[in-house]
Amino acid sequence: MQWRPGRPEQRATRVVFFITGFGYSAWAALVPFAKAHTGVSEGGLGLLLLCLGLGSIVTMPLSGALTARFGCRAVMLVAALVVAATLPMLSLLASLPLLVMALILFGAGLGAMDVAMNIQAIIVERASGRAMMSGFHGLFSLGGIAGAGGMAALLSAGATPPQASLCVSLGILLALALAAAKLLPFGSPADGPAFAIPHGIVLLIGALCFVLFLAEGAVLDWSGVFLTNVRHVPTSYAGLGYAAFATTMTVGRLAGDRIVERLEPRRVVMLGSLLAAAGFVIASWIPSWEMALLGYGLVGAGCANIVPVLFSAVGRQSAMPEKLAVPAITSLGYAGMLAGPAGIGFVAHWTSLPAAFAILAALLIAVSLSARAL
Repeated sequence: MQWRPGRPEQRATRVVFFITGFGYSAWAALVPFAKAHTGVSEGGLGLLLLCLGLGSIVTMPLSGALTARFGCRAVMLVAALVVAATLPMLSLLASLPLLVMALILFGAGLGAMDVAMNIQAIIVERASGRAMMSGFHGLFSLGGIAGAGGMAALLSAGATPPQASLCVSLGILLALALAAAKLLPFGSPADGPAFAIPHGIVLLIGALCFVLFLAEGAVLDWSGVFLTNVRHVPTSYAGLGYAAFATTMTVGRLAGDRIVERLEPRRVVMLGSLLAAAGFVIASWIPSWEMALLGYGLVGAGCANIVPVLFSAVGRQSAMPEKLAVPAITSLGYAGMLAGPAGIGFVAHWTSLPAAFAILAALLIAVSLSARAL
């Protein structure tokens, strides 16, 4: 008989969300060094970066089946070891084929972690009887800030990229060792097929995740370009747009469980997506860089708790087993993150960047209208 997870398992779940964000953001600091080592062009770098997403998306469907068979703990331990082992390699490899292989492995580890930790989060939240998903995802965002800041601090202090990435890997392993005993030795029930095409409410949830991740990817990759090219902000301040977005998203998620319990999930999706849509409109169409920062901050605040609510909804639906539903919506979300920046660039090329952001606002309004289905 499976034991019911309690507070120790809740703390362990927070740890794995933190270290996943920690490891993911550490790679962002290594991108310039990887480009210099391999000598690839900007276009080649773009294709190289797709390898990480490719590794994640390929692994995600398999990870759901593995958690059902071997448990969340086993999958997360192996995945975290892969992430910790490959991260230092990303700062060392000068051979393009070897770097491609290392990035695919790194992405595979992150993808497996993403699926397994969300399955554990659904089980732990359901056992607690209260909203917890926003807080878990808030720890992922906090880990992202800590990873980026930690890498910057280590590199600024004179550490070489391999030394800095090794420190991050050791930090991941230490945190994992502290949490491992309380990770769930089981996953979702193993009944049913190992793979299935998403359908019913799961397909709708996946489509909504696609839009939310698309919006996040657009801010990550295009807010700096918009601020410098359209609002004529100095390039040294180009990162302020994403900083505003990330800050409000992190704060919103850390406070999100109380918000979800007070407003109810449906209203969180409805009001949050409208707030994010308003943020894109303000950032794009009011000719002021200060208002652009405000707009990106509103996008972060609006999007903060929608994805956690959607993952919680997976735990309440019966159209598909969790071992199939979680990988499905996670893969669709990652697809939005990967396709979004390219799609924004295509639309901006034929029209303008503000027009591309307006399309995102329209998609977020569609998310709001779909809230009733949840």
